[in-house]
Amino acid sequence: MNITIISWGLGIFFALMTFLFIIRIILTWYPKVELNHFPWTLIICPTEPLLTPVRKVIPPLGGVDISPIIWVGIFSFLREILLGQQGLITMILQTH
Repeated sequence: MNITIISWGLGIFFALMTFLFIIRIILTWYPKVELNHFPWTLIICPTEPLLTPVRKVIPPLGGVDISPIIWVGIFSFLREILLGQQGLITMILQTH
């Protein structure tokens, strides 16, 4: 498989997941939104499996769930390490 395609796919994946977690952060401001209804299920299904283990380690602080913020940081970090200007995959692509 071509590493350029992997790089492109990872870039889209990291951007999409970061976007979904930012939407999750915004949704915490609206507690009356029923998250088990469409279109919110499109956001909840891919993010909840990642948020649940983090909530077990770091419970909501003062009623504020910081687990989506942690995941935005993780995905941003991974994107930079792999695809950033000095990222691993970027450097591999420059050598080919």
